[in-house]
Amino acid sequence: MSENLDLVRSIYAEWERGDFSSVEWADREIEYVHADGPAQGTWTGLAGMKSGWREWLSAWKDLRIEVDRYVELDEGRVLVLSRGIARGSASGLHTGEMRQEAAGVFYIRDGRVTRLVVTWDRDRALADLGIEE
Repeated sequence: MSENLDLVRSIYAEWERGDFSSVEWADREIEYVHADGPAQGTWTGLAGMKSGWREWLSAWKDLRIEVDRYVELDEGRVLVLSRGIARGSASGLHTGEMRQEAAGVFYIRDGRVTRLVVTWDRDRALADLGIEE
């Protein structure tokens, strides 16, 4: 198993417990992208990523992530297929009964994530990468 895959697995170990506080894994100039969904946008740097996360996390209560699969795309990219389990902050709706499937692509250089692209349309993400599930 590669160091990049180990790094991404360690990030998700925290996220699976609902802990989104660590940024030790991120490059200082990270580009953080929500390709779609309610908090669509691009943020740059650690402060920008924290702002983007905060905006997105504010919509949910008790959010945790479950990983379906890790795919090492090449030497510098790791794809993670996952699903989010949470309740809406305003509505109290529990999404665990629905398929909230996501895809995240981590771009890694020198042991740090330099770009993270998250999409809530897993099929589109896979098609963009030329991968069939």
